[in-house]
Amino acid sequence: MALKTTIIQDFTDFIRNSEMTMTTGQNHKTWMCLICGFIYDEAAGLPNEGIPPGTRWEDVPINWVCPECGARKNDFEMVAI
Repeated sequence: MALKTTIIQDFTDFIRNSEMTMTTGQNHKTWMCLICGFIYDEAAGLPNEGIPPGTRWEDVPINWVCPECGARKNDFEMVAI
């Protein structure tokens, strides 16, 4: 049940930040893990992982790993959502 709540909260945060991005005109990108499908959204960041909203992909630490499957940054690809 906790995972479902986390997913719903992450999706809610994603939508909220996407709406903010559209209204502020910032051009944030999204990146998808090719292993598990996890989405990193630059507008939302990952505050629970210590990555604040607005953090560009190139500014995410090189040793960061996917919070879902442990994949490395080079296992992510930019996607349009």
